[in-house]
Amino acid sequence: MGSNPQNDVRLRPIDLAREHGLSTQAIRNYEDAGILPAAVRTPTGYRTYTPLHARALRAFLALVPGHGHQTATAIMRAVNDGDTATALRLVDESHVQLLDDRRTLQAVESALRDLDPGGTATATATGTDSGTESGVMSAPRTGPRETFVGPLAAQLRIRPATLRTWERVGLVRPRRDPQTGYRVYDEAAVRDARLTHQLRRGGYLLEQIAPLIAQVRSAGGLEPLEATLHGWNDRLTARGRAMLTGAAALEAYLQRS
Repeated sequence: MGSNPQNDVRLRPIDLAREHGLSTQAIRNYEDAGILPAAVRTPTGYRTYTPLHARALRAFLALVPGHGHQTATAIMRAVNDGDTATALRLVDESHVQLLDDRRTLQAVESALRDLDPGGTATATATGTDSGTESGVMSAPRTGPRETFVGPLAAQLRIRPATLRTWERVGLVRPRRDPQTGYRVYDEAAVRDARLTHQLRRGGYLLEQIAPLIAQVRSAGGLEPLEATLHGWNDRLTARGRAMLTGAAALEAYLQRS
């Protein structure tokens, strides 16, 4: 680090803290965590800081909204250790995660558009599961918008075994008829199966689909979820802009010498 006349200016912990509404203890904690460079100590042991520390603090606080506290801390530690390459790699990884989140949002939006609200299969007396649910026994009673694994699999053009796999990992939750043991898919189960099918066609793994199905269920269905997608998109946009702000502050700190 080259000499800089501004670095001869001495600041107290309270001077750094006041600018951002922090406590002096927070400033000391940031230094101990490696977010700030080590302070200069007076002969009596008091910490003194410089404009360099002020720029480091601004960079960290600007990085947090876009990258999170843990990653922002790792970035600042790397910079203060002289490992700029690692710091930039961490920044890149956050951008990759943001891109993945945008693609996930787009996949959900696309899947919702592809779902036909009026296309839910209805049950028929001959449409039963395969194997032990082959229709030898009398078909169970179903509601007006319920169906069995066979018709649903045929509608989605997948094997019944695929639906059972989705059931085992919790993506689809058919009920069991108490008398026959047949799987009966109500409207919500059909919805989850169709959404899973669309996301699988988009290349998503089952473990990636699980949290999206959970969001649909917690939202109370597809229609409420559509409203939450706008908020999701707004949060991603805010995160992207925060990353730009953080990048500018980090660059200002990198230009410190």
